[in-house]
Amino acid sequence: MTSKQRAYLKGLAMTIDPIFQMGKGSVTPENTKAISEALEKRELIKITVLKNCDDDPRAIAEVLAERTRSEVVQVIGRKIVLYKQAKEEKNRKIELPKTKKKDEE
Repeated sequence: MTSKQRAYLKGLAMTIDPIFQMGKGSVTPENTKAISEALEKRELIKITVLKNCDDDPRAIAEVLAERTRSEVVQVIGRKIVLYKQAKEEKNRKIELPKTKKKDEE
């Protein structure tokens, strides 16, 4: 993901509300599955890490990204933003800015 694409996704993420909360249990197979399903439907999701969670939000973001095969857009404080392009064409809502190839510059 390029910095231009990441900046675009950060802009989109500013307007969405968190749909998941990570608490004491941190990352479980159940919430990983739910997050994966939400990414397929929405492509861009925001997660809140509650104060009772002892794990580092950045570490949680990396684990979730690895398990859901998504990308960490940003981690600010206790908020995590993840992006994953939907597999099904009908679920694709976000059009990322195109990347330039080296020979086009």
